[in-house]
Amino acid sequence: MGSTVERTDEHVREYLIYRGFTNTLKHLDSEIKADKEKGFRVDKIIDQLQQFVQSFDLFGLKEYWLYLDRRLFCRLEDVYKSTVNKLRTSLYRYYVINTIQVKGNLEKTQEFFQKQALELQSQAEWRDWFILPFIPAPEQNPAFSPYFSRQWADTFLVSLHNFLSVLFQFPPQPVLLSFDAEVQKMTILTEENEQLRQQLFALQTESRDQRDGDEMVHHKLPAYVQNMDRLGDTELDLVSSQRAVSAATTPSRNFFSFLPQTRRTPGKPNQVSTGSSPNQAAVGRKDPTTNQVRARTSSQQPTNQSANQSANQNPRHKRIQDHEKERKELFSKPPQTPERKVESLEVEPPSELPSEPPESSAAAEGGGLSAEQPFIKLSQEEYGEHHSSIMHCRVDCSGRRVASLDVDGVIKVWSFNPIMQTKATIMSKSPLLSLEWATKPDRLLLLGSGVGTVRLYDTDAKKNLYEMNIDETHPRILSLACSPSGSSFVCSAAALSRSGNVSGQLLLWDTKTVKQQLQFSLEPEPVAINCTAFNHNGNLLVTGAADGMIRLFDMQRYESAMSWRAHDGEVYSVEFSYDENTVFSIGEDGKFIQWNIHRCGVKQSDQILPQDATGPFVLSGYSGYKQVQVPRGRLFAFDSEGQHVLTCSSSGGLIYRLTNGEPALDRVLSLGGHKAPVVTVDWCSAVDCGTCLTASMDGKIKLSTLLAQKS
Repeated sequence: MGSTVERTDEHVREYLIYRGFTNTLKHLDSEIKADKEKGFRVDKIIDQLQQFVQSFDLFGLKEYWLYLDRRLFCRLEDVYKSTVNKLRTSLYRYYVINTIQVKGNLEKTQEFFQKQALELQSQAEWRDWFILPFIPAPEQNPAFSPYFSRQWADTFLVSLHNFLSVLFQFPPQPVLLSFDAEVQKMTILTEENEQLRQQLFALQTESRDQRDGDEMVHHKLPAYVQNMDRLGDTELDLVSSQRAVSAATTPSRNFFSFLPQTRRTPGKPNQVSTGSSPNQAAVGRKDPTTNQVRARTSSQQPTNQSANQSANQNPRHKRIQDHEKERKELFSKPPQTPERKVESLEVEPPSELPSEPPESSAAAEGGGLSAEQPFIKLSQEEYGEHHSSIMHCRVDCSGRRVASLDVDGVIKVWSFNPIMQTKATIMSKSPLLSLEWATKPDRLLLLGSGVGTVRLYDTDAKKNLYEMNIDETHPRILSLACSPSGSSFVCSAAALSRSGNVSGQLLLWDTKTVKQQLQFSLEPEPVAINCTAFNHNGNLLVTGAADGMIRLFDMQRYESAMSWRAHDGEVYSVEFSYDENTVFSIGEDGKFIQWNIHRCGVKQSDQILPQDATGPFVLSGYSGYKQVQVPRGRLFAFDSEGQHVLTCSSSGGLIYRLTNGEPALDRVLSLGGHKAPVVTVDWCSAVDCGTCLTASMDGKIKLSTLLAQKS
């Protein structure tokens, strides 16, 4: 709702300027600045409350809560009053605990109880809290120790956030705010209509092909042979004899280039069966009717060949061939069948192989794989505006924009919904090494260079807002990570590459003041940080370094919570798990490891990935040309539920299922589509559909739209 209100405010401003209502515009801007509801942005309300707590502004905290009570809470039914009272009590306790945790502010604690004594002394839940300022170590007291834990603070803030989020949905919204929902609804309907139109056209074409080839053999396993593990000796002899006859009567041609013509030309079903699997060939031999057709067509093979040659001169036959070629270029293959064959047979299907009906896919896989497949690949599109290898490719928080950076330093900002369109192109004189989307507002992009600067770029206005000089002695900005609150970002700066270990710094910058807040301590020695990632609320930061160490930082105290040696060699990519109890990492040693953050250095799983998933990535060309690229971007990404992971490969993305047992990775889907090694991936997830981004060394980026099959 908050983002919709902001966009509506912009539209209203534009309308007032167009009408010339300048006085009204001034009043609108002044009232927006004084808006205590923060445009119905819950995150901003929480930030305002935390600001009062951290600055020990008790009066401002009480006044702000009373405003929310008069404006919002008083409209609720009586059943919700107890919840509001509990949240207010927890807010005051959160304030008191903060005054004690910050040393030298015990007078603030006493001040709180003096000013709130008349209000709190009659409440039973505060009866034992008046002794709090006089206890030497209250964090060790059993009655108060739970309130000093980070878990209690996080639980309170999340509860308050959820309560306000639900509360803002209660009042009826004005009609003006419903435009965003209508736009999204129309977009979804348009996409569904286009997909259904493509499926209908493909089914109509398949039906017409089946009518043209009425003697075509359908490779569908009957019920009585679906569970057969092998063929008998009689069937094997029959297979050999029929293959000998087919070889004697068939010209020497590639099977896969011949198969589409066979589907359109009657009288040649035996040639289809010879290229099928043994189980599929046995189906025709088990069926007496099919055997009679094959015997008849085998005896008439020379006549049919001459008829086929004359058919090539037929204008109608030529039109059908042209139509088939056009259909393959305009429409993707029907879902389920091509990818199912890849997963079951581990063979990449030739590009000339035509689409099969859905039932043939189930037959080729034994009939049971379709029920276990967690995703269906609906479509795959290509973004080809880059002319060199990709380094980074990231989707913003809203899932509406993509930013991609190549090794030439060219950045493309583009969208893919409802159509693929380039929004901005950024070219820099200085080399660019890293990028990251800002969380609030999500239109801003952080760009790290190789000369010690970080730029804040507005993708809507297409201009630089700020350029920050980080450190001249450590000019290479290797990694950027923006806090979920949007108020700060972490920057990893490293010195120029030299022999041995590369020194580096990890810095925290404030996005509002555009100043450096602090420098983290990197133990045992300053080292280059390759990758960084925040958890959902920004309280934890995990980093992977060139010395093979993973470091976990407490962002409330700005100090290292734990560190451990994770890999032999550099750590290339690191991410929190879905439940944030573990951390996943990929390193130079080719291992994909899951770590327990509650037990320092304890592995929960350890898997060896192929080199094309972990790097360094190699692209070979003619005359011995070879290009090697060290990983820079994200090497793996999770789906919306954290149950599947997307990794790189030599020909496209690979999706694995994460399990608790051994093996920890279970391959479920190959996205394919690339002719060069994939070097970075990202996964943008919605409710049931998600978009997988895979970027390769030839500058191509593939967008694979997936549909999750709920079990």
